[in-house]
Amino acid sequence: MPAYPHAAVPPALALPVIEDAFPRKLHPYWPKLQQRTRTWLLEKRLMPADKVEKYADGLCYTDLVAGYYIGAPDELLAAIADFSAWFFAWDDRHDRDVVHGRTASWRRLAVQLHAATEAPHLHLDHADPLVAGFADCFRRFYGRLSRSWDARFARHFHVVIDAYDEEFRNRMTGKVPTVDEYIGLRRRTFAHWIWIDLLEPVAQYELPTWVRKNEAFMRAALATQDFSAWYNDLCSLPKELAGKELHNLGISLIKHEGISVREAAAEVHRRVEGTVAEFIAAERDIERTASAAEHIGAHGKELAAAIRSSVENMRNWFSSVYWFHHESGRYQVDTWDDRATPPYITDAPQTDQVGERA
Repeated sequence: MPAYPHAAVPPALALPVIEDAFPRKLHPYWPKLQQRTRTWLLEKRLMPADKVEKYADGLCYTDLVAGYYIGAPDELLAAIADFSAWFFAWDDRHDRDVVHGRTASWRRLAVQLHAATEAPHLHLDHADPLVAGFADCFRRFYGRLSRSWDARFARHFHVVIDAYDEEFRNRMTGKVPTVDEYIGLRRRTFAHWIWIDLLEPVAQYELPTWVRKNEAFMRAALATQDFSAWYNDLCSLPKELAGKELHNLGISLIKHEGISVREAAAEVHRRVEGTVAEFIAAERDIERTASAAEHIGAHGKELAAAIRSSVENMRNWFSSVYWFHHESGRYQVDTWDDRATPPYITDAPQTDQVGERA
């Protein structure tokens, strides 16, 4: 059952295939996640108390995660929920650093996050709440599987930080990436492989390389993540045009293909539908792999169960992402006083210690 009745979906954003063929699920721990993550945001000082009280539940960050990772141990789900909330806070800081020209502040944060990725235990008490909160999440992720999984997860997040840095430079110089450049960059800023990596501790089983690199598994993973990123672009297009954002599939189409906003939205919608079809085709192929895995060695049935858990949770992304965008206050631009400034963020420039606007 959904957390609450589905919101109305505008026709331009509707995807009947999701509503019909991708039933929404929620982890049974979901009701406790809201309170836990709300408390965590306060403890880590990632949002002011008044903003948490007024906006945290309506942003639906915990609803989003509770629909992604069915079967996760409760404590792991709580860590992922906090990390999801952190990710949105980081994305907002990135945007405000661009808006206020805080180049030194952003660069310092990027360096600190790189360091915390490798040694989170050393950054738990960092003065910057974003660094301390990040370190807390990564501390809770590491050690659940092997050291090689930890190293892979860290390696994948270093790529995300670098991608955000590239996006920062693009916005500071006014560069709108081409469509192909944008798709590659978006796959990194959305943290595609981070969310896919987390399927393994959720299943409590580390997938062998031959499964993770399996052509059908890769296609399904990419389809579910491209769907999530591009549907976000479709729903965010009014907000990001108002905020003079440069990174959105629709904005790249408008800039480099010379089409109108309406035509760009229709093209993004078409591409989003294509990812659903791609996933369904790959899903059938992966089931054949899972069936074959049942007969591999003493742990074949465990491996097959982990493969099926991973693919089922990839499937869950479609419905969770879809409904999140119509329930979360993050995308209700028409209700904001200023379409370019979300009401749930604190946007007061401060004086930086090196004299820069911060």
